[in-house]
Amino acid sequence: MKQQNSNKLSFKDQDFYIGIDLHKKQWTISIISMNMVMGKSISIDPSPKALLTYLSRRYPGGNYHAACEAGFSGFWAVRELNQLGIECMVIHAADVPTNQKDRINKNDKVDAKKLARSLSNNQISPIYIPEKSAEEYRYLNRHRLRTIKDQTRIKNRIKATLYFFGIKIPIELEDRRWSGAFINWLERQEFETEFGQYAYDDLIDQLKEIRTKLGNILREMRVMAKSGYFKELIPRLLSIPGIGFITAMTLATELINMKRFRNLESLANYVGLVPSISSSDKKEINLGITVRRNKFLRSMLIEAAWIAVKKDPALTMKFHELNKRMNKNKAIVRIAKMLLNRVRHVWNNQENYVIGVVA
Repeated sequence: MKQQNSNKLSFKDQDFYIGIDLHKKQWTISIISMNMVMGKSISIDPSPKALLTYLSRRYPGGNYHAACEAGFSGFWAVRELNQLGIECMVIHAADVPTNQKDRINKNDKVDAKKLARSLSNNQISPIYIPEKSAEEYRYLNRHRLRTIKDQTRIKNRIKATLYFFGIKIPIELEDRRWSGAFINWLERQEFETEFGQYAYDDLIDQLKEIRTKLGNILREMRVMAKSGYFKELIPRLLSIPGIGFITAMTLATELINMKRFRNLESLANYVGLVPSISSSDKKEINLGITVRRNKFLRSMLIEAAWIAVKKDPALTMKFHELNKRMNKNKAIVRIAKMLLNRVRHVWNNQENYVIGVVA
């Protein structure tokens, strides 16, 4: 810190490390500089400009470095902070070093101080922040996946209603559930009172409405697939056995930039296709597949792997080999990782997949 002739404080070239605990109504911040906590943790308005105003008033001229945890608020605040000159990174909550005292006394101030301390000690690494346009591409794909879940809930309510009132599904429609013929049959069901009929008809209308929405979303995704970096990438991903349109779009919108992954292991770690290991002294225990994952990608890739082992001779051979020494569920996770390696190869080399090549 320097005292200028004009009696104004100057913290030129001094580094300040700010931990930010983000909430909708307020931000809690903690500041560390020169290995010292700069006063108590405080709450400010949830605004990048409010933070800059506070820092400029208390520590003018300083170099501001900030960190916050990934969460409900997305990346808008981080983008604005960086534009304002506050170098800000986003951290996965599980990557922040935590001691027993922090776990027992967990609150917003403790979380902010923990972030500031870890940042000042260079103990944390940032997660990838996509461009806003890429984030919007991802948003459309995730919107479809969430709408699928809404549709499933409505279908379950319809099935429960049929069972509750003892309405039997015709044998010829048992294997054609949710087809056009099945929906027509649902619409013809009659209830004894107008009130029961209204509730049932409303449920069927909800199903029809959400099916229309899903059709519109899919059309919009197909338009998106013909634009930007999707235009060349999606056909290449579709050349891989087991990878369909939805899986290809999910890969493209979730991964965004394959170059951000150093190798296959870092990519597999992001997706969640690596084991969780507990080690003590010279003993290592494999706890099974890690709980940390991209929830949109892992299950989809495992489903794709089940299809791929039926279509690609190299993967078929590998699956049978693995199945001799482990159960099918464990073997298919290994296949899913191999499939992910094919995705990485196709993406990085900008070429279509060749069936039968072992990797």
